[in-house]
Amino acid sequence: MDEINKFSKRVARYANLGTSAGNIAFKLLGTKFLKKESDKNAADLRNILGNLKGPIMKIAQLLSTVPDLLPKEYVNELTKLQSNAPPMGWNFVKRRMKNELGFNWLDFFDYFEKEPFAAASLGQVHKAMYKGQNVVCKLQYPDMSSIVEADVNQLKLIFSIYKNIDKSIDTSEIQKEISIRIKEELDYYQEQKHIRLFNLIFNKSKEVRIPNVYKEISTNRLISMNLLEGNKLLHFKKHPHVIRQKIATNMFKAWYYPFYKYGVIHGDPHLGNYSSDNNANINLLDFGCIRVFKPSFVKGVIDLYYAIKGNNTDLAVHAYESWGFENISKDLIDVLNIWAKFLYSPLMENKLRKMQDTNSSTYGAEAASKVHRELKKIGGVKPPREFVFMDRAAIGLGSVFLHLDAKLNWYKLFHELIDGFNEDSLKKRQRDAIKGVKMEYTF
Repeated sequence: MDEINKFSKRVARYANLGTSAGNIAFKLLGTKFLKKESDKNAADLRNILGNLKGPIMKIAQLLSTVPDLLPKEYVNELTKLQSNAPPMGWNFVKRRMKNELGFNWLDFFDYFEKEPFAAASLGQVHKAMYKGQNVVCKLQYPDMSSIVEADVNQLKLIFSIYKNIDKSIDTSEIQKEISIRIKEELDYYQEQKHIRLFNLIFNKSKEVRIPNVYKEISTNRLISMNLLEGNKLLHFKKHPHVIRQKIATNMFKAWYYPFYKYGVIHGDPHLGNYSSDNNANINLLDFGCIRVFKPSFVKGVIDLYYAIKGNNTDLAVHAYESWGFENISKDLIDVLNIWAKFLYSPLMENKLRKMQDTNSSTYGAEAASKVHRELKKIGGVKPPREFVFMDRAAIGLGSVFLHLDAKLNWYKLFHELIDGFNEDSLKKRQRDAIKGVKMEYTF
């Protein structure tokens, strides 16, 4: 009880400061320590977060994917979070654009729409016309660096609460990874390099479309790109199966071709980060959350697939070590493989099948819960940083494929990417691509 009181006082101090992370922590404390979970509390939390400008929304979405960290009511609500922050008014937008492009900023454009076209966690998007071309301008909200810093610092509080509640998952590396990636998203120059990197990767593809950046009207807090026309995924849910099948195929390639050929992954398959045109081509729209992996990590992902397929424990150990897992025992392998089998299951059989044949949300929840129970028994695990966004991408894409409800030969798609894999060739492609876009990256 003393521990509860101590944490209550600490969290209350943050909540009183009005910090968004403090509000989450306060809610977390109420659910886990005081057992006050309810649909109303969960909905209240989503309403609080939905009105915030900042990264805390993304943090909340990530937290909702950690097995058993939150009650199911909170998971249900947090997964509904979209970029619903109240838009900046026109007068505010004019001041922000003046700061980025100068006093006569409007002279750059044939026209510039006053109302935002879309919202993002760190900014909002306006349609415009530039030199006769339809463009979109992503403008960062003001003071985001200080907001990000505050939220990231207090993310530590949330994880400290979790650590005292449950020691089955050591979240120290998860915290570091989330903090680094969210801070990276503030740098729109870096995001412009990410866009150029993906243009290089997909320069011969017609099925995956990447925008082009207009450098002369882009800054560190403003990105101007050509408009890619398309509809959101849910628009296609009732379309004929052949269309949904093609969209699913192109989504698979959009995410996994960069990973297996260049060691690069888009870490946020959020419904707002892509669209599809009438030919089922995929438009990738947001490049803030990009993760580059060591070639040895990519090889480890492939090795683990073959280890699961061939029931090869030695290869599994090697694979998990190359991912960054430490102190691997047979018991830990058995537990980790529960989750690996869930993720890899659609890729195991050379046949047409729906993703949800074994990868349904119910089965996923059961697998996650079982992993959590078993980890408690063996003393827990420390997931490596590299695991965070790779796992997030896999789960996010699984949700996309469930929405599309399409039958595909997932095995064939996967093997088209990995057959003939060579780590040295990947290393060269990756090095040349990063050098080609003048991007600096340290693993």
